[in-house]
Amino acid sequence: MTAFPILQFGTSRFLQAHVDLFVSQALARGEAMGRIAVVQTTSSKESRKRLDAFAAGKPYRVEVKGLAGGKIVDESIEVTSVGAGFDAASQWAEVERLFNEARCAVSNTADRGYEIDPADRPNAGPPRSFPAKLAKLMLARHRAGAEPITLFPCELTPANGKALRAVVLSVLDRWDVAPEARRWVGDECVWVNSLVDRIVSEPLEPVGAVAEPYALWAIEDQPGLELPCRHASITVTGDLKPYERLKLFILNLGHTYLAEIWARAGGAPKLTVREAMADKPRRAELDQLFDQEVLPVFAGLGMKEQAEAYRATVVERFSNPFLDHRLAEILINHEAKKQRRFGGLIDLAKAHNLQVKQPRLRAALASEIGNRVPHPG
Repeated sequence: MTAFPILQFGTSRFLQAHVDLFVSQALARGEAMGRIAVVQTTSSKESRKRLDAFAAGKPYRVEVKGLAGGKIVDESIEVTSVGAGFDAASQWAEVERLFNEARCAVSNTADRGYEIDPADRPNAGPPRSFPAKLAKLMLARHRAGAEPITLFPCELTPANGKALRAVVLSVLDRWDVAPEARRWVGDECVWVNSLVDRIVSEPLEPVGAVAEPYALWAIEDQPGLELPCRHASITVTGDLKPYERLKLFILNLGHTYLAEIWARAGGAPKLTVREAMADKPRRAELDQLFDQEVLPVFAGLGMKEQAEAYRATVVERFSNPFLDHRLAEILINHEAKKQRRFGGLIDLAKAHNLQVKQPRLRAALASEIGNRVPHPG
């Protein structure tokens, strides 16, 4: 039996306060596969410091701070699930051994983590891109005669399991691997679609994080699915789409709309989401948007109760007294976000023939604020 049945690609504070925390709490109840070994897939000073701390195998803290059910939550949790850390660039042989022994793998790579590097080759040194790293590891596992592995990508990509499978198979096609190996990777291994939802606001040094109380890991069910752990924040579902729509068109859309009205008014550059929620005119405009242009769409889709309940949690999360989430950060890539969030909801209502008037969303979508951080008015 391997000491680390869960192999994690990525050292991010999000995984520390989400998957790693869930597994730690489940281990205490005997409801987890086992401990986690972390693999660093990119090189930076920050990730190197985290990796060195993980390699020491010592517990770290997650500070959970915020509102839940109208009450203040402020607690410190010790996470003991991570027992080792390895650098893919300099410790490839050990990473390959761990991957051959693992039962599942979790990933949360950077925003461009699914991009392919054309220079990666199967018979050269450790690949640069994450898809090629994973492809090479999958081939090694197949050669070793190991059982198929289950993969849990946590990147914020729609149908992330399907997307990661497709890009890894495209790497194998470029490498011209044997059909049997390709079939094993694509059809026998389990590629899981999932959605993660938690605001992790800041890191602790050298490892650890500050996170809000709300947490969700929605996992799409499929044959052969084996969870890394059982936890109250993990939901297994036959359909991820409702969870994706709630997060995209309430939480993400709400963030983007607050950034839109803040930038339009030339607000203070350092204004936070919490401060915007405490401003009565801004809060009223957001509430009107939800009431008149967002929730009616969910009601038309038969999701009225779920949307109202999720909207209540979002308002609490936006009002978190411990979270300094600046609107200037949310404004990054604003135009692209508006297309996906505002335009996506407008298109969803149209596709289902819902007669919902959405003048605010349409006006915001047509505005030309761009990604400019306003100066104080």
